[in-house]
Amino acid sequence: MQEDFLHYIWQHKKFDLTNLKTTDNKSISIVTVGAYNKNSGPDFFNAHLKIDEQLWAGMVEIHVKSSDWYVHNHEQDKNYDNVILHVVWEHDTEVFRRDNSLIPTLEIRHYVSRTALNNYEKLFSKSQKWINCENDFYQVDDFILKNWLERLYLERLERKTESINQLLADSKNNWEAVLFKMMAKNFGLKVNGEAFYSMAHTIDFSIIRKLQSNQTALEALLFGQAGLLEDDIEDAYYLNLIKEFQFLKHKFKLSNQNTLPVQFFRLRPPNFPTIRISQLANLYYQSQNLFSQVIECQNLNEFYDIFSVAASPYWESHYTFGKGSKSAKRPLTKSFINLLLMNTIIPIKFSYANQTGQTVNDEIISLVTQIPSETNSIVEKFESLKPVTSSALQSQGLIQLKNEYCTKNRCLHCAIGSAILTGNH
Repeated sequence: MQEDFLHYIWQHKKFDLTNLKTTDNKSISIVTVGAYNKNSGPDFFNAHLKIDEQLWAGMVEIHVKSSDWYVHNHEQDKNYDNVILHVVWEHDTEVFRRDNSLIPTLEIRHYVSRTALNNYEKLFSKSQKWINCENDFYQVDDFILKNWLERLYLERLERKTESINQLLADSKNNWEAVLFKMMAKNFGLKVNGEAFYSMAHTIDFSIIRKLQSNQTALEALLFGQAGLLEDDIEDAYYLNLIKEFQFLKHKFKLSNQNTLPVQFFRLRPPNFPTIRISQLANLYYQSQNLFSQVIECQNLNEFYDIFSVAASPYWESHYTFGKGSKSAKRPLTKSFINLLLMNTIIPIKFSYANQTGQTVNDEIISLVTQIPSETNSIVEKFESLKPVTSSALQSQGLIQLKNEYCTKNRCLHCAIGSAILTGNH
């Protein structure tokens, strides 16, 4: 038995409320269960109860066993002086306040249905499962799933804005600079995301602004700060970039000592850091006011137009410096732009709206539902249990569900787990 389960059934009144009695046979009538407290102190604040027709207002504390009160030393803590009811699964001892007055106790196991208890034991059985509810997931009502995944998506979005807010504070509210750093990180994808992010941190955005009309200078700056101009290669384009970078390095007093090394290993050539850096440079060469553009943009096709950029002509016949390859343009694909939208643009728009007092939830939901679902191991596994994804909103919601609820056994805080426990799935 988990204390979390007892919190859940008390908070949501998932037990028989008729004929409740304390362990010393006094009647209990619940007016309000109180506000759930996730911090230190009693579990529920400001509960209102009638005990033998006497109205009480105060705290409710919940334990698996009554004796846990003493295990946790509550008898010595003044914060527990106002506890009006001790809710336990098993009553094994009387509990007293610091003034030696007896605290009424409800042994709640006598009022929980066998069905709810069976569902709980089944959900948290120790058998090896990918997620606790995988045997029941397919039965969960589509309406419950739809609404829960939308809430999870917004929850995930809120978490992503935390790092944006920190960047904003560090840059003294320079939204363009924040966008550049986030954009650089996501151009690097999983393999080179942190390396690109560290590279972006070595460049003051004012330098990007000064070089935006010079495509070669922008490429030289990014390649140089990423540590990709340090080899001995006889190639005219490469040598020209080195020359340009040496000038910029001296002019702007640049250093890349804190830049993480980029990786080529296990990457498909279109995702090589050389290609992605060139595309990033050309995006800023093409879009002089990128932040304003993405904030004003609402339609998916408009975003595709903004990000309709490719690597510079040299990279049409190369993937690495000095080594030729089959000739082809290297544009940003729609699937890559979709990743930028989910991981950079939409969080930026959401964060900007929050900072400026706007409400854009409906706009964000509308946009993300236009983006196709991503494909990864988490989404694929959920799909094998029950087809649920039709857009990036659902796939992002499923990632949040798996990482923040399933993996952490937070079934009692999940709408799906709640539906299964109460048999309303």
